[in-house]
This record gives sequence, C-alpha cells and structure tokens, in this order.
Amino acid sequence: MNAAVRSAVRVGITEGHKMFAVNDGFEGFYKGQIKEIKWGDVGGWTGQGGSLLGTKRTLPGKHLDKIAEQMRIHNINALLVIGGFEAFESILQLYEARADYEEFCIPMCILPATISNNVPGTDLSIGADTSLNAIVETCDRIKQSASGTKRRVFIIETMGGYCGYLATVGGLAAGADTVYIYEEPFDIRDLQANVEHLTEKMKTSIQRGLVLR
Repeated sequence: MNAAVRSAVRVGITEGHKMFAVNDGFEGFYKGQIKEIKWGDVGGWTGQGGSLLGTKRTLPGKHLDKIAEQMRIHNINALLVIGGFEAFESILQLYEARADYEEFCIPMCILPATISNNVPGTDLSIGADTSLNAIVETCDRIKQSASGTKRRVFIIETMGGYCGYLATVGGLAAGADTVYIYEEPFDIRDLQANVEHLTEKMKTSIQRGLVLR
C-alpha cells in the first residue's frame, strides 16, 4: 500500500497536481486529517509493509456532510482510494450521493489493496500475492515438521473473511488434501468422504494430511 501511495504521489506531482494525503481512511477524512504531501515525504516508502497513512474500515455514509465540507475547504478535484472491499463500498456510497452533493461529482478511483482479493470487478489486489507466499511457506514448514512423525493431519486456517481465494489458491500451491470455503457449502457427508480419503492415504507411504479452511 505504501508503494502504491508513493507512486500515486510522485506521478501526480510530475503531472503538475497538488497531492493531499488523508490519514486513517474516511474517519480521518471527515475529521479533517488532511495534509499536503510532497515529493520527499514518500521517500523510502517502497519497501515498507502495512500502511503508513493508516487505515480504518469506517464507511463515509453517516458523515457525507463533513466529507463534502472538507472537499470544499481543500478544493479537492479528484479522489484515489487505496483499499479493499470497504474502499469499494465507500466509493459506491459517495457515487450514490452525487445527486445531493456536487463536491462528489469528481473523478473517483479505487486501487484494490487487500490480502482477501475480494474487490468486485478486479482480478488481483495488492497484497494478495504476498499473503499467498506466506501461506505456502507456512504450509511447507508444517509439512516438514511432520516428515519425521507419522499419521498427522494438519488443519490450517487462512485469512480472507468470506472470500475463499486465499484458501483455494494456497491449497493448490501447497498441495492440500482438501479446502473448505464459504463459496462451496459442505455438510457432514463431504467431511466423511474427506476423512475416508485421508484414512486411505495413511495406509500409503505419505502419512500426513493437510486441510485448509
């Protein structure tokens, strides 16, 4: 996210725009935590994880008046929101309020950045690939820890909320026996089938199982 902010700020300045940074998402926006951000302010941000501007899941819906007021005060002509599903929802709320507030009749853009990779209409979000690396690395270590002991089944929980992307692709990459996700409701019969599969597997030379959810 920091690399994205850095790129956005420097490209904007190069194109002759005045760039402002908002701290703590839309909560900071309506509280007026807005300051101009210069070329040097984003130096060295590329390799830094997390978000130096700060993120909040607060949606703008209840504070549209204050947000419109801040846009007027700072004379904001365009908005770039870097974030996940909440960012998508926020932009949608601002878009739907355009009839009531002329301040929102500006170009508004969302840059998807979430490990869950669950922003509608996008293929890949910033952070999803890094989190997959972490999942696969962890699965490899867990498999290695079981290489000495026999008859072990590991159940690994991933992040991602209601979106099964991380679990599915992580399971594919790590070679999991099965993956449980919200998109595919499973019942006791599916569990039974998987347990039977694992029982059969334990009779072979590979006596370990890996389940992701």
